[in-house]
Amino acid sequence: MFMRRRPLLGAAMIGGTAYLGAKAGQRSAQNQMVEEQQQYETEARLRQLEANQARPPAAAPAAAGDDMTQKLMQLKSLADQGVLTPEEFSAAKAKVLAGG
Repeated sequence: MFMRRRPLLGAAMIGGTAYLGAKAGQRSAQNQMVEEQQQYETEARLRQLEANQARPPAAAPAAAGDDMTQKLMQLKSLADQGVLTPEEFSAAKAKVLAGG
């Protein structure tokens, strides 16, 4: 019995397999690039958030410090006038310094 060889069929199978392999490689490379881009963007956002958290608001401590200074000066004035006893002055001063 005589078998015919089919060279075109073999070539088509090999070529098709190579084509599909190349396409899969391209998709894999694209997926990897997308993942790297997403990771870079995520890290950039995290760095920005960390920078924002590390920087304390400038206005709040200054206002609180001025307010505390005013309260302490007022308490000292009251103590000097004799309105507050030294014990009352100490207690009020501790309360102001504690933030209350």
